Amino acid sequence: MKLKKITFLIMLCSAFGTVHAQKINWQNQDLQTNGVFGISTERAYTELLKGKKGKEVIVAVIDGGVDTNHVDLKPNLWRTSKKWGWSFLGSAKGNVNNETLEITRIIRSGQKRFPDLNNLPTDTNGLTVYKKLLPLFRKQFQQARDGFNYMNGYKLASDTIFEEIGKSKPTLHDLKSYVPLTELQSSIKAMILNEFKKDSTLTLEGFRTQLSDVIKHQKEQYDYALNLSFDPRDLVGDHISDIKENTYGSTDVMGPDASHGSHVSGIIGAVRHNGIGIDGVADHVKIINVRAIPNGDERDKDVANAIIYAVDQGARIINMSFGKRYSPNKDRVDEAVRYAMSKDVLLIHAAGNDGLDLDNEGDYFPNKFYSNSRDTAQAWLNVGASNAQDDEKLVASFSNFGKTRVDVFAPGVGIYSTMPGSNYKALDGTSMAAPVVSGLAALIRSYYPKLTAVQVKEIIMKSVVKVGHDVQVKKKKVSVIVPFTEVCISGGIVNAYEALKLAARY
Repeated sequence: MKLKKITFLIMLCSAFGTVHAQKINWQNQDLQTNGVFGISTERAYTELLKGKKGKEVIVAVIDGGVDTNHVDLKPNLWRTSKKWGWSFLGSAKGNVNNETLEITRIIRSGQKRFPDLNNLPTDTNGLTVYKKLLPLFRKQFQQARDGFNYMNGYKLASDTIFEEIGKSKPTLHDLKSYVPLTELQSSIKAMILNEFKKDSTLTLEGFRTQLSDVIKHQKEQYDYALNLSFDPRDLVGDHISDIKENTYGSTDVMGPDASHGSHVSGIIGAVRHNGIGIDGVADHVKIINVRAIPNGDERDKDVANAIIYAVDQGARIINMSFGKRYSPNKDRVDEAVRYAMSKDVLLIHAAGNDGLDLDNEGDYFPNKFYSNSRDTAQAWLNVGASNAQDDEKLVASFSNFGKTRVDVFAPGVGIYSTMPGSNYKALDGTSMAAPVVSGLAALIRSYYPKLTAVQVKEIIMKSVVKVGHDVQVKKKKVSVIVPFTEVCISGGIVNAYEALKLAARY
């Protein structure tokens, strides 16, 4: 699942984070100079890299698609012959956009194998997992259905208010002046105004857009992600049960929705200093786009093939801004990860957006821990998302964390980057934090090309700006204050300036 955070908080629908307006390119700025907890990219270029020549580094972005015509991306996109990369989510028949969650696929398979739990077949392999997940699935389905109904009702009620105001573009002043006609409208008005108290940058137009986004997300959960009858895999044309199969896909790396992949790619390598849009972290980069992540949970088979494809095309770094809670074919993904390790490739993964303590509240996949082995992928970085301000709320409210499961934190709130149609937008998510680190890794490997993937990881970990104060996180849905050393292994935020200084000593 693409780890983008849809934004809007209202009553019980607190599964969504809130985008905060930040300066464009704040992730590249310096805490001491600019007052925001960026990674000091610009300082590194000015003070450490001026006059030096870097070598081109290939970075693979395994995601949901990219706009290959974006004016701020196109010069830095990898291309060979007539291919911009590869898609494992389509064929001549079309492209997969929406997909089910992995839990839905497990339940669907379980229902076929065990239609009567009182009359079981001889082979009961998978029964324990099915019985364990069945109540969880039913709860998720109920929440999605109730959430959609609630939010849709909320929108209909709020629309009546805007209609009665009678303006095509009502202002906050218009809303405050509006006299409700019913008790329901009074409640809705109060709830909307409360959102503006939480975020002073919010506009009524933005509010209505965000509300529509939330409803769209809820409907997608109900219609696709948790729909036992929905299966779009025929569009791919592969044999889904053959997890070793790799001769499928198409050259369409844009796909039906290139928003997430374009945003991620821009953070890494949008053209620097062209007077357009934003500046990526890395200056000598070529981005391979590998489409394998739908709107829903990715298939282990596609993830494994995407990693292998990226490695075979010469990627030195692979960004993976996706994840899921269950991985039935993890062994196959592990094979691909081991292959990447053997080829000196650094894998950078987003930690996830559920605000969980990964040490104690369940893991996300893929991860660095190999199945049935004590070994781990040594050139792997798991990245949490941080805020711009160096205070108690430095850890983004949505970000997963873990003293042993998350390696570093990087900017991931209000990150402004490239979107389809040569547009731009600010998004929240560990999906945005991971490419900040991928860009940094590319910067290091560009100017210090002899460093191994493991050395680059070590440099990034050792050069973080340590956080000496406590931060607020949630453990089992309860807010607690903990030292920053409790939320990640390194105890800090990645920093380009310090990393390049350390790389020079290597």
